[in-house]
Amino acid sequence: MSYINSRKWKINRRHVLRGMGASLALPLLQCMDPGALMAEEKAAEEKGQSKPKRAVFIYVPNGVNTLTWQIQNAGADYELSGPMKSLEEHRQQITPISGLHHPNGLGQAHECDKIWLTSAKISQEGGAFRNSVSADQVMAQGTSQYTRFSSLELAITGGSLAWSPDGIPLPAERRPRAIFDRLFGVEKGGLEVAKRNLSRRGSVLDAILDDADSFRKQIGNEDRNKLDEYLHAVRDVEKRTQRSYDWLEIPKPEVAAETKAKLTRDIPNTEAGDLYRTIYDLMVLALRTDMTRVITCMSGSESNGLAIPEIGVAQTRHELSHHNGDPQQLRRLTETDTFLVQQFSYFLSRLKSYQEENETLLDRTMVLFGSGMAYGHSHGNANLPMILAGGGGLGLNHGKHVDFNLPTLGQYNMAEAQKHYHVCSRPVDSDALLSNLLLTMIQRMDVPIDRFGDSHRVMTELLG
Repeated sequence: MSYINSRKWKINRRHVLRGMGASLALPLLQCMDPGALMAEEKAAEEKGQSKPKRAVFIYVPNGVNTLTWQIQNAGADYELSGPMKSLEEHRQQITPISGLHHPNGLGQAHECDKIWLTSAKISQEGGAFRNSVSADQVMAQGTSQYTRFSSLELAITGGSLAWSPDGIPLPAERRPRAIFDRLFGVEKGGLEVAKRNLSRRGSVLDAILDDADSFRKQIGNEDRNKLDEYLHAVRDVEKRTQRSYDWLEIPKPEVAAETKAKLTRDIPNTEAGDLYRTIYDLMVLALRTDMTRVITCMSGSESNGLAIPEIGVAQTRHELSHHNGDPQQLRRLTETDTFLVQQFSYFLSRLKSYQEENETLLDRTMVLFGSGMAYGHSHGNANLPMILAGGGGLGLNHGKHVDFNLPTLGQYNMAEAQKHYHVCSRPVDSDALLSNLLLTMIQRMDVPIDRFGDSHRVMTELLG
């Protein structure tokens, strides 16, 4: 690994600056000291490679059938509700959480997925929604130096959960073959062709940025804001291009032909179970091979969630969420909740099946599964359905139901639906913020921040 990297110049360990077809010998600089280099590499290895810390975020659109989802009692003696029964085998590695909310998500309809990992205020400024950085990307800034991909953005359907530091959405990939090829595929045309293509892209980006900076001085404030948003996106591409170039000469892990064949099949959306499990298998493989340590997966947006015909449900999740109290629609919604949790349980089982020294892959991986909406029919966005799993090796302590409603409610009244729907529409505990959970997870990844979004404390309830 070189000490200094840029598109044009590199300083190698022989103290020679190389680039643009030329080389220049350099004096021994402090950054070149062999002893300092060894100490730095050792520290990096101990911090980032010996014991990797990972995080995965999985989004469920349109909330759940909260009448069948809600766990009735808190603490270690809780009983999993019907849709969550498949998680019983993971009981000591999960924490269901009730009562969390995003203050800026209350009253929102189909924008909840956009702020699930940001807690930003949804507003219209200059004709475009301006988000803030998502928790996964804050984590990725701390882990990116150790992995080929700083983060991985995936989706079953819908858009992306990941937002850059400038509030720009990072595109998510949905096709298993494309995901596999990006992670483990051979560079088209070979290494030298890939280098030329990246260098050409870098030159184009340089030209765009130079011209844009000059043009920026000649336009008004409103146009300048729009141009800045575009430039932020371009600079993000520039960073990713540089990153891709730096990793070109490091071989990708080899994957068995049988595994490749299984994970690169074309799977129609009508075979939802197979599609979910294949995406989850790809996620496990990416984590196992340390290609990335941060993954987001959108199982659907509020307006775009799969029907599941294999269990007899032909409606999309959005259609089911607007049930108007119809018992059959509520039954189907519960069945899809159960199905999604079963796929999640499969993912946890796969993570538990791989060992890293004396821990499982799940011990080294935090997984947050949940939604930005609770009661979809009237867009109730309090008491969000949330399950935190894994990360025991990162200091998380599981095996209980953490409930922020019961200290005030005393008990849930599930017999009167409207009373429970009210719990899912107005926060019982105004201090029970989802951003507190996100801050806790970020700190578990060794990112030194003491606040994220509108957070005000760490959730000590989750820590051993």
